[in-house]
Amino acid sequence: MIVTLSVLLIITAIGMIYYWADFFIRGTVQLIKEDWYIKFERAFAPADLWTSVCALLGAAGLLTGETYGLVFALITAGSLLFLAFMDVTFNIQNKLYPLVATSNQMRFEVLINVWTLAVGVALIVLLWPRVALL
Repeated sequence: MIVTLSVLLIITAIGMIYYWADFFIRGTVQLIKEDWYIKFERAFAPADLWTSVCALLGAAGLLTGETYGLVFALITAGSLLFLAFMDVTFNIQNKLYPLVATSNQMRFEVLINVWTLAVGVALIVLLWPRVALL
């Protein structure tokens, strides 16, 4: 289980880095080109960077059996859930989910939403019992 969770953390970090590299360099992940959307999305970059760093530290620590791995993996979980709830709320409030029928970018957005929610919950559910062992 620890190896699987570590791999999920690494994939999460790589995915976030890929997303932002594309967002700022090519822009193909951008759902729409409206100023209000771009400004909102850019606000996520520092939080995603924080989450990526925590995910990599969590994975490294879990794989080496260090206590900091559990701490950073759980910090990553909280960060992922916060980011997911912010993103999902924004998408609902701005009626963006119906674009899934016609937009690959929105399909990717849904994948991101599902991933961040699922990985965040999985990390908490599967790692929380280990907190009692500290």
